[in-house]
Amino acid sequence: MINRTVFFISDGTGITAGALGKLLEHFPSTSFTQVRLPFTDTLDKIKLAQDAILHATEEDGGRPVVIMTLGNIELRSTLKQSDAYFIDLFNTFIDPLSLELDQKPLRGAGIAHSVMGSKYNDRMEAVNFTLNHDDGMTNSGLEAAEVILVGVSRCGKTPTSVYLAMQFGVKAANYPLIPEDFERGTLPAILHKHLDKIFGLTIKPERLHAVRNERRSGSFYASLDNCRKEIATAEGLMRDAGITWADSTSRSVEELSAIILEKIRHPAK
Repeated sequence: MINRTVFFISDGTGITAGALGKLLEHFPSTSFTQVRLPFTDTLDKIKLAQDAILHATEEDGGRPVVIMTLGNIELRSTLKQSDAYFIDLFNTFIDPLSLELDQKPLRGAGIAHSVMGSKYNDRMEAVNFTLNHDDGMTNSGLEAAEVILVGVSRCGKTPTSVYLAMQFGVKAANYPLIPEDFERGTLPAILHKHLDKIFGLTIKPERLHAVRNERRSGSFYASLDNCRKEIATAEGLMRDAGITWADSTSRSVEELSAIILEKIRHPAK
């Protein structure tokens, strides 16, 4: 296993640099020590970053990777005097796009995650909606939902709903399918008039057993046999209602969200 240090250096929060860091997941044979240096917005802070890069080089025996989002050209140029492999958001993406569009880009810190503008407000409104409609908490306002996730308890509905709201501004509600629904043999009555908005999640019984066991070890709720029965019944209910569903067992919330967005934006597919 190769050991390398990766620095995330930004003049803002470093969220965008962190997102670029997903590139590192393509190299599982390397162990990356992550160092985050947000709000690096002065020459003094750049000097501290350079000292840290030099120290990491001596420790690892190889030059670090630096993922940087610095809008200030002087700060960017000074940092690049260090011996490191640089992934530069502005140099690689923003500046070439500026030439193509023949426009000067905004270079202030936090542009990509600004609290200004309607898009941010839409996301915050969606987050509030999603939190208020988590786990069937309320039936009020469901007509405003863009998607309603259903599935057995602990199959990933809440994190997927929150991700949809935070990243895409989607008003997502979610409902757990519970023993009363299984006994009745139908989805909760409140959902019948919203079938066009419903998307189901399912999960492998073994995975559900492991997840539930962490919460309520040794309980009937967490038993493998009960997990198998709940999942089979839930899938039957969704099939009977004509609901599309996805398996969350080995999918991340990012993958699940992409599948759901494709469905709700192209409902005929």
